[in-house]
Amino acid sequence: MPITKATIADITELTTLVNSAYRGHSSQAGWTTEAHLLDGIRIDEETMRGYLLSDGITILKYCNSEEKIIACVYLEPKSNKRLYLGMLSVSPTLQAGGIGRQLLHEAEIWCHKLNCEVIFMTVITTRTELIDWYKRRGYVDTGKREPFHDGTRFGVPKAHIELMVLEKEV
Repeated sequence: MPITKATIADITELTTLVNSAYRGHSSQAGWTTEAHLLDGIRIDEETMRGYLLSDGITILKYCNSEEKIIACVYLEPKSNKRLYLGMLSVSPTLQAGGIGRQLLHEAEIWCHKLNCEVIFMTVITTRTELIDWYKRRGYVDTGKREPFHDGTRFGVPKAHIELMVLEKEV
C-alpha cells in the first residue's frame, strides 16, 4: 500500500512537497496553489520536525513505485472525538488524479482507529474550488470562520484571509 505513516527521515522530502503544492512557481502547475494569496513558504523543516516528533500528530505519506513521497496529510486528534485534518498536499504535476481522494479516505480510516467521530479542517474562504472539492466528498460548512494565523509562520497574506471550518461525520 502506498500510504504509510511518515517518519523523521521524511522531513526534507515532506517539507519540499508541501511547499511545492501550495507556494511558489511550482505550485502553479496544480490547482491547489495559494501563491496568489500568500507569499513565503507553507512550512519549514523545523515545524515539520516538530510535527513528526509529536506523539499526538500523524502525517500520512503517499509514495509512488520509486518510494518518492508524492502526497501527504496531517492528522491531529482534538477534544470531543474530533480529528483535525490539514496540509493535504499532492505534487502539483499529479493533482486531479485521485491521490488526494485516496489520502482523504485513509484519513477517515485513521479517524475510526483514533476513536474520533468527526474530521474537521480549515480552508481559505476564497478557495471555492477547493471547498467544492471537499463538499463533494461529504464535508459541510459549519458556518464557523476563523482568522488566518498570526505572524508569518504559514506565509504572509497578500490581503485579508479568513478560514472556513468544514467537517464530516465518519
